[in-house]
Amino acid sequence: MKLTAIIEQGENGWLVGQIEEIPAVLSQGKTTEELKANLIDALHLYLETQKELTEIDYKGKIIIREELILA
Repeated sequence: MKLTAIIEQGENGWLVGQIEEIPAVLSQGKTTEELKANLIDALHLYLETQKELTEIDYKGKIIIREELILA
């Protein structure tokens, strides 16, 4: 799976960006590489949080869980 970083010049030399496919994932960095690494960290945190919230929503329910692999 490929994701797209949208990057723009912020204030005081910082770059700010978000993941186009998941706009809630935002970060910043001094360089493009630092920003991209920070976006990946932010994505991991976002996904962990969403997983925890979903687990709360489904607590006590009978569900089927299937792994999805994105190529």
